[in-house]
Amino acid sequence: MVFFTIVAFCSPLIARYPVAEQHYENVKESPSAAYWLGTDQYGRDVFSRIVEGARVSLKVGFLAVIIGTGVGAVVGLMSGYFMGKLDAVVQRVVDMWMSFPDLILALTIVAVFGNTLMNVILAIAATILPRGVRVIRSSTIALRETDYVLAARAIGATSPRIIFKHILPNAMAPFLIIMSSMFGTAILTEAGLSYLGLGVAPPDPSWGSMLTGTAAQMALTAPWIIIFPGVAISITVMGFAFAGDAVRDILDPKLRGR
Repeated sequence: MVFFTIVAFCSPLIARYPVAEQHYENVKESPSAAYWLGTDQYGRDVFSRIVEGARVSLKVGFLAVIIGTGVGAVVGLMSGYFMGKLDAVVQRVVDMWMSFPDLILALTIVAVFGNTLMNVILAIAATILPRGVRVIRSSTIALRETDYVLAARAIGATSPRIIFKHILPNAMAPFLIIMSSMFGTAILTEAGLSYLGLGVAPPDPSWGSMLTGTAAQMALTAPWIIIFPGVAISITVMGFAFAGDAVRDILDPKLRGR
């Protein structure tokens, strides 16, 4: 995870060729000293596109998780603290929201509003939001009945002060866990959108877009075109998944000693 993050930040220095530069005399060339990971069906350097795709894919994943979990945390705090009719309405909306498969929901949003970079980010954030609501709401319900919250309410503390001063800091552990675990899901969703032709629009490369179109037909004649982007996606998603488990083990006192 750290490796691909560094690659994403340093992509202009690491890429050997411009990502859109086509070398017609070297179409589908196997990995060599000139093209470390070979070239694709248009003569573009696969290594340079993977490096630049890391920046795009991680940017989409990071912003989508920040927006989705951030908005979900605010809604979950309000719903779990005030309860009553507000909580009933919010949870029915969340239930309906979560009934749609993530990829179908993201596809619908992108198909309606267009596949610009920001629309893709917001579409993926929309699939993450209800999970943030559920996690923070459950933590808020447990925290609102603790002694220090009851004491703060007894001395006349306002609801905003109780929520943001006492409940939110103590709900940060599950919030960080859901954030770290959703990074991989966001990158995988972006790859799925790009594979279906509704991801980040060209000329920006992404790992998913490198697997779409005629690239899938090159599995036998030029397998490196799809193997290396697939490996990059797999390693990154697994890295974020393991990081999420590590954050949970560190922040959960019940698991810390195991």
